[in-house]
Amino acid sequence: MPDAGSVSPQELRPRPGPALSSAPGAGAETTRPQVVRRGGILAYAAPAGLGKTSLLAEIRRRAGARGCTVLSARGGDQEQRVAFHVARQLLQPQLAHVTDAELRERLGSWYDIVGPALGLRASAEGSPPDPQGLRDGLDWVLTHLAVRRAPLVVVLDDVHWADPESLGWLAAFAPRAEELPMLLVVAYRPDELPAEGVEFTGRRSGQRPLDLAPLTSSAVARLVRDRVGAHADDSFCRDFWSVTAGNPFEAVELAAKVRDQGLEPTADGAHELPDLSAALKGSGLVTRLERLGPATVRLAWACAVLGTEISPQLAGAVAALGGEAVADCAARLREARVLAEAEEADDPLQFVHPLIASTVYRSIPDATRVALHGQAAWCVVDAGLGPTVAARHLLETHPEGDPWVVGQLRAAAGENLRAGAPDAARRFLARALREPPAPDDRAAVLYELGCSSLLTEPATTVNHLRAALEEPVSDPALRHGIVYRLAQVLAHSDRLVEASELLGEEARKATDARSRLRMQAEKFMWDALRADEPESPARSRRLAALADRLTGRDVTERYIIGLRAWDATLRAEPASLALKEAERALEGGLTWADESRGFEVPVLVALLHLYADRPGRAEELFAAGTAEFEKQGWRGAHLAFAYTLIGYIRFRRGRLMEAEDFARAGLRLAERVGARTPALWYATGVMIEVLIARGRTDEAVRVAREHDFGEPFPAAVTIPDCETVHAELLLATGRTQEAAEELAAVGRRLDPRGKRNPSCCPWQLHLALAEAATSPSKALATAHEAVARARQYGAPSAIGQALRVTAEVSEPADRVKLLEESVDWLDQSPAAYELARSLVALGAALRRTERAGEAAEHLYRGLEAAQDCGADALVEVARAELAAAGLRPRALHPAGTDTLTARERAAADLTVRDQDAAAILGVDATTVARLLSAVYRKLGTDRTGLAQALRNTGREPRDPAGQD
Repeated sequence: MPDAGSVSPQELRPRPGPALSSAPGAGAETTRPQVVRRGGILAYAAPAGLGKTSLLAEIRRRAGARGCTVLSARGGDQEQRVAFHVARQLLQPQLAHVTDAELRERLGSWYDIVGPALGLRASAEGSPPDPQGLRDGLDWVLTHLAVRRAPLVVVLDDVHWADPESLGWLAAFAPRAEELPMLLVVAYRPDELPAEGVEFTGRRSGQRPLDLAPLTSSAVARLVRDRVGAHADDSFCRDFWSVTAGNPFEAVELAAKVRDQGLEPTADGAHELPDLSAALKGSGLVTRLERLGPATVRLAWACAVLGTEISPQLAGAVAALGGEAVADCAARLREARVLAEAEEADDPLQFVHPLIASTVYRSIPDATRVALHGQAAWCVVDAGLGPTVAARHLLETHPEGDPWVVGQLRAAAGENLRAGAPDAARRFLARALREPPAPDDRAAVLYELGCSSLLTEPATTVNHLRAALEEPVSDPALRHGIVYRLAQVLAHSDRLVEASELLGEEARKATDARSRLRMQAEKFMWDALRADEPESPARSRRLAALADRLTGRDVTERYIIGLRAWDATLRAEPASLALKEAERALEGGLTWADESRGFEVPVLVALLHLYADRPGRAEELFAAGTAEFEKQGWRGAHLAFAYTLIGYIRFRRGRLMEAEDFARAGLRLAERVGARTPALWYATGVMIEVLIARGRTDEAVRVAREHDFGEPFPAAVTIPDCETVHAELLLATGRTQEAAEELAAVGRRLDPRGKRNPSCCPWQLHLALAEAATSPSKALATAHEAVARARQYGAPSAIGQALRVTAEVSEPADRVKLLEESVDWLDQSPAAYELARSLVALGAALRRTERAGEAAEHLYRGLEAAQDCGADALVEVARAELAAAGLRPRALHPAGTDTLTARERAAADLTVRDQDAAAILGVDATTVARLLSAVYRKLGTDRTGLAQALRNTGREPRDPAGQD
């Protein structure tokens, strides 16, 4: 953090700043100021009473005087468990005055995500945002304010009492303050700062916060003479400093007490200072308060229970006092310097200092304090402040089996869960369970409690949901909901066997046919992901038979059909069959953001298009799914998966630079989710694949090491290709024996389960390469088996890749023919990187057989394709082969766009119409093949999907006869 002299409200200097990103998919405001100013962070750490609040008040005053926009908030001892209490103080005043329509326009797509958390709109029904998505939304709102209303000064007092949700967000946001026209000022007690606020301690940045020291004796003397009288003698001032130890709060309060008592500031009067000081704090303050009368004490207690921003009417209701009595008691408390002065009678009641509030609260007898919290809960509900405000008080009451309490806590939990605060929801529901709820409601409370713990404590979620199932549940819909959610959390905790067994047992008990069908669908899905499934072939047969009978009339049926399509892909049934089933599943829609069903089936249906050489269609589906995630505020594991898999699709298309960008974005999001999570495992795996393809093996090794990428791997592996990534890394680093052993183990696990498609299960291809050095004949047999399976599946990219690997492990005399066939197949696919590899390999093989002319043609083409892909290492291989052939690399044409040229479009249209493109266009068959090869790569499809891909460009296939 910068020191006090490096950045302050009066020293902000103009400089260009970063552009402000808009809300995802939003029609948000886009006005930008011409310049922004450099900001920073000021953190003050000091014990209670050393003047933090006064210092921050002066910063606010000076910032306002210099034309800064000032946002301020303060943590409260009583509000620490109110989610987003501090965030609301900061941001709500800036947005609450606008109409709902204006708010929607200003926040854009963030409206539904941040609105409930900031108290700007009621929590909507449906799936809540995840905590990370909500933080991203709050980041956007604060960044937007910083740029539009620059310079911005954000002042946070008593950060040690901030609620965890606000503190975690602000601490994560803090480093960005230096890049914005913003000064972030925080003050806290260092011994009480929670772990969420570690960013403000300087432990990560290395820049320590600023300490506040007690006042010196000369400073105290000046204060005494200013407040008590200029005639105060030196002896009195020295004793005054000794009694207060230089604590600014105590010094100010004691000076006021001396003045009120009329004590002469001389050596003779100094002996009364210790007694006067004792009355300012602890038991002395309590005794002084009691002298003000029972009604005044009750009002002080009510204020201490209510916390901050206390309305006189509400305090009076809690203290059982009428309006006149409240005004009279408040005047007494102000006179006694317990409550701060107010300008208007209806102004909120505030304690002079948090130390006084804490002392008053702790002085309340235990039974009375509990009763006051109970009374406060009723009063805030009657005042229309809602169940969330009441729930904070109900947490402090004793369980009494009160249905009203259970209802308020459940309602508050629902509001917090939909606002993106699952931890707060969990606290309220755990308290509701202790009330306890009525027997008929216990299962529902346990279910809600399990759902609130899903993101943070999956093991606890399992316990709650299992307990819910053990309760008598009269509502079938509730029981089924518990079963679905329990199976989901078991599967995501790598307990797939338990998930499958649970669904199987409950399906047998279900009396409703549709519910039984859904349980079967869920069981099929989790069984498909099990590494140890005992009867995979039998499951596939049952799944196929069931899917054939279904029409796709509802989501459950479409999920089963989608699972059938995925299973066909894994088993290398013809790609045409898998695609047909996938389109049946998609006809009625598959939602990605239904938390009760998960996103696995939509992801698998999208991915099978990739493996069937329809990556363009896969990207369309992922784009729609990503938009659903972002709209819902799911910016944690869900969005990490989406970006990672879009990167994976770009990798398979050969767009390696784009793939790296998406993979890095996915990796950054996955790192926020946590170590050793599936999201991080996939993101790391895809990142490694991309780096290896780009020739940056050392970087791939570093990424693997940094993210602990290695055994043990998760049991549930949705993307089969990722099962071989670690072995690919071993191969790339020359550890072929280890790679062979690992790949053989993968094969022993996958083959009996029917995962035999080399397009998505390429373990045989890598194993053949690993075996080649020590067992050539075995390697060749493995490769031939992979070719046979690829031909069975029928995707050109899979056949072409398998043929290239076969060529690599074959005798030199056989390589050219195999590579020529590989290129022919890959020219019919959208797999640009694989085509480049086969072209370079074919050119190298031809050069070694002294067919230099033919070699040059393929090497030049391979070099250009590798360059377009961003495959830097392959570019160097191609250049080396050209040099060895005595040829110089010619100037490369820059990579084009995805827009088809006129000749490419003509060739594509004729091909769709089954017309002779070569004859009509007046070119040879090779030229047509090259034109179509470019078409397939640009549109992301193979021949079978060409007609649909052309329609997706907005132009129906036309008759291009006579076109140049």
